[in-house]
Amino acid sequence: MPKDAAVEEFARLVRALKTRDGRSYEALGRRLSVSASTLHRYCSGATVPEEFAVVGRLALLCGADEEERRSLEVAWSRADRTRRPPVPEPDAEPEPGPEPKPEPKPAPAPAPAPEAAPEPELEPVHARVPGLPSERRRRRWGWAGVVGGTLAVVGTVTLGAVLLPGKTRERAAEPPAPLTWTVASHIWKNGCGHTYLVERTPPPPPEAADARSWAAAQGAVDGGETLVRVSVQGKGAAAVVLQALHVRVVERGAPLPWAAYRMDEGCGGAVTPRRFEVDLDRPRPLARALDGYDASGEEGRTLPAVSFPYTVSAAEPEELLVSAGAAGCDCRWYLELEWSSEGRRGTVRIGDEDGAPFRTSGAKGRPAYGYDSAGRAWITDEESGQGG
Repeated sequence: MPKDAAVEEFARLVRALKTRDGRSYEALGRRLSVSASTLHRYCSGATVPEEFAVVGRLALLCGADEEERRSLEVAWSRADRTRRPPVPEPDAEPEPGPEPKPEPKPAPAPAPAPEAAPEPELEPVHARVPGLPSERRRRRWGWAGVVGGTLAVVGTVTLGAVLLPGKTRERAAEPPAPLTWTVASHIWKNGCGHTYLVERTPPPPPEAADARSWAAAQGAVDGGETLVRVSVQGKGAAAVVLQALHVRVVERGAPLPWAAYRMDEGCGGAVTPRRFEVDLDRPRPLARALDGYDASGEEGRTLPAVSFPYTVSAAEPEELLVSAGAAGCDCRWYLELEWSSEGRRGTVRIGDEDGAPFRTSGAKGRPAYGYDSAGRAWITDEESGQGG
């Protein structure tokens, strides 16, 4: 399928879902934690989402059945491939040549002449002394000692296997956890606000959907805050209880001395989603559940925080939004999710899309830049007139 056709087919399916649902871009965007403009770009074909997870949630919100969801995932995969460089085909293997003919074997060497029989050895003098064993008896006793030592070793090993069976058997492998998850770690607040620390002046800021590839190409690190969305669901019909969420910092250093680059010039949203907030500067960071707030209506309303425990299954997924902040460290960290199901318990470690630890560095006091779209250049707050 041509590139434009693949993207247009994906956009058509997304538009159909949105039209059938009837809600506005803003209303659906609030439920999906993306901005209305980002959702509009998906529907128009201007942008293809970096991950299918947001499209899968849209399908769930709009009441799509399993067949529609599969068709949507196939269309997203085709459209997503058009943004990536083609994988080079491996070189063809050379055809096998004719087998080499066996070389003739050299003629056998003539047999050596038979050696003369050795002279019979004389029996040692001590062998004829009464009370001393002969050479034959000494050899027999030597073999008896070797056999006896071998039997003693075998007996010791056998006794150890009987008394300590756990030491000689490998422990059975633990079955896999009954849940699965997807991660999005390059989320921008309200779909437009984020700060990256970059060592060298980067190119213009990307669309939010392309933030992950842009940051990887620049070696950028989240400045001040990392937003992570984890979508969790069970693998089968059995319920899985999520018991607790922990944060484990695996490396802590001084904040990076790089400049800060803002991906927006100030944006706001009507909805502050409920979330788990983490202070990475603390010696033992905790994930605290916080309320959200919806100011989109005539009267604002609180979105109550969701505290552990709660239940997921294959048909009932759950989303966890984590906001991790740092001011005085360059921290690498994981999330650890405790679960229980059908008499089993365990903990899964959650990292970024590649399984690596998340990374957040303090940005306080760093030179800050915003992008001037008219001048097509990064400028400081003073140059833009926003500085004090």
